[in-house]
Amino acid sequence: MEIRIGIVNAPRELNFETSQSAEELVEQVQSALTSGTGVLRLNDDKGRLYVVPTAGIAYVEIGTEESRRIGFVG
Repeated sequence: MEIRIGIVNAPRELNFETSQSAEELVEQVQSALTSGTGVLRLNDDKGRLYVVPTAGIAYVEIGTEESRRIGFVG
């Protein structure tokens, strides 16, 4: 699953892939925004941890679970 997080006042977005489902990700984002902890914590496929301050989140884009195509499309 591809994740893109837009950061307020930053020219680039945070972009990574994770093995979590879209439902799990939506739940994590919603709980981070409403819990008052001030941070969103997400892990990628390589085991890295991303900690994003919720006050700086402009948007979160969750991609579709689509396998990559190999070969030619005719």
